[in-house]
Amino acid sequence: MTTDCSVEYAKADFTHLYNRPDPREYYRVLGALEYQVPEHARPVFNAVRRAQLAAAPADQGPILDICCSYGINAALLTTDLTRLALYERYSDDSLSGLDAEAMADADHAFYSEHRLPEAPEVLGLDVSAEAVAYTTQVGLHTDGWVENLEEDEPSAELVAGLRDVSLFTITGGVGYVTERTFDRLVSALPDGRKPWIAAFVLRMYPYDSIAETLAGHGMVTEKLSGTTFRQRRFDSQEEQDTAVRTVRALGLDTRGLEEDGWYHCDLFLSRPADDAAALPLEQLVRTAD
Repeated sequence: MTTDCSVEYAKADFTHLYNRPDPREYYRVLGALEYQVPEHARPVFNAVRRAQLAAAPADQGPILDICCSYGINAALLTTDLTRLALYERYSDDSLSGLDAEAMADADHAFYSEHRLPEAPEVLGLDVSAEAVAYTTQVGLHTDGWVENLEEDEPSAELVAGLRDVSLFTITGGVGYVTERTFDRLVSALPDGRKPWIAAFVLRMYPYDSIAETLAGHGMVTEKLSGTTFRQRRFDSQEEQDTAVRTVRALGLDTRGLEEDGWYHCDLFLSRPADDAAALPLEQLVRTAD
C-alpha cells in the first residue's frame, strides 16, 4: 500500500515504488531489504483455505488481497514460484531493456507457465492505479479495484466484485488501513455472508480497533500466540529505533525481534464464532505446509 506514515513512525516511505507501470523497482528495493512476509503467509493462507473448505464446502469463493501492491501474495498463492525466484527474475539484466508493455507481456507468459493447476482466484484492492493495472494485465488478479476505503464508501463495482469473496488477506497493510476499511468491506458483502480475514500485522500497530469492529459483525478474532513472522529488514537506524520505541510503548518485548534489525508481524484470524470454536488458530496453523 502506498500511503506514507513516515511522519508518525519514521517508517521508510516507499510510495515511489508503487507509481510505476511494472514492479521491477519494487522487487529490487524490497529484495535488498529481504522483504519476506508474503512467503511466510502463503502456507498459512493455504491452511486457512483448507479449513474454510472443511467448514463450508459449497461456500468457498475468491480471495481479496487488501493493499495488494504488485500482487506478490497472488503470485505466491497461484504459482509454484518462491519470493527468491521473483527477486531473481526482476533483477535479471536481460529484462532491463524492456519497456513496460513488453515487460507485462513477458510477465503474463511467465506467470502462466508457473500457474498451479488448482490455483485459487485472487482479487486485488489498492490505492495505486499503476500496481492494480499491472496485476490484472499479467493475470495475477482476476480483477482489481483502485479505491481508498479509509475515505470513501466502496464503489458499486467493488461491491459487485465482493459478492462471492470468502477470504480477505493482508500482509503489512494494517497501519495504512484501519477499522474503517474492514468495516466497509464486510458491510458490502451480501446479508449473512461472513468472510474469514487473515492478517499479518506489524507489531507496532495495535489490532484492537479492527477486532472490535469485526466483533460488531459477529466475528471472533484470534491472535497466534508465541510466534511472530519477519517482514523485512529496517531501512535505517532511525527506522529501527522508532520501531523499537513504539513496540516497547505497547508493552511488548523487542529482544530477539525488532532489536535484531527486523520488522516482525503478528498473525490474526477473524471468522464467524462457530468456525473459530471448531478449529482454533494454533491448531489450524499446525496444518500449514
